[in-house]
Amino acid sequence: MSRRADRLFQIVQVLRGRRLTTAALLAQRLGVSERTVYRDIQALSLSGVPVEGEAGIGYRLRPDYDVPPLMFTSMEVEAMVAGLRLLKAWGGGALAAAADPSLEKLMAALPPQRRVAAQQSRIFAPEYVNQPAVREAFDIVHTAIGAQRLLRIDYSDAQQRESVRVVQPLGLFFWGNVWLLAAWCTTRSDYRSFRLDRCRALTMLDEHFLETSERSLNGFLRTIHSDTQG
Repeated sequence: MSRRADRLFQIVQVLRGRRLTTAALLAQRLGVSERTVYRDIQALSLSGVPVEGEAGIGYRLRPDYDVPPLMFTSMEVEAMVAGLRLLKAWGGGALAAAADPSLEKLMAALPPQRRVAAQQSRIFAPEYVNQPAVREAFDIVHTAIGAQRLLRIDYSDAQQRESVRVVQPLGLFFWGNVWLLAAWCTTRSDYRSFRLDRCRALTMLDEHFLETSERSLNGFLRTIHSDTQG
């Protein structure tokens, strides 16, 4: 697919996802001039794509237009292949098990040229230090996050000091070869992070919780940002 064909396809995908899109937004998204966008819009119209609107106001696709199935650029395909390989090697058991069928479905949906390119990707994620206990811990935490249920953690820190915490699990972060649980610790009444490989035991409790502005993943991220800026 040529660069312009890729760009035209991207314009259609942007238009299908928005009620009204300006040429300025398209130019910024695609890294081209507004004049190029105007020419591309005209090319789409001449090829039969029902783009409505005009320069200076905005564009949209006619609501009843049936957009062809989504296709990806070669770089996007390789990004997904690499991501699935990483997840298979380093994710929890349930998500790792879903990686192979997901990759098979992706390959089946690609045209032959894209499929060959994806199969030849040289980006790999060998599993050489991940432990079954970490996979099991990941699955428990992942389930608890989705269900918004409290977790009881028997934890051993870097100094091998042991403690028991009850936390609201908020998110999982991958740091090289370590998974971190971001959480609101009810014991400390503050945000804390816990390495999964240091969790001696994890128990999902029956009690549910609701995220609030004071106890949320965004709040955790704001805390990290303020700490790094300070």
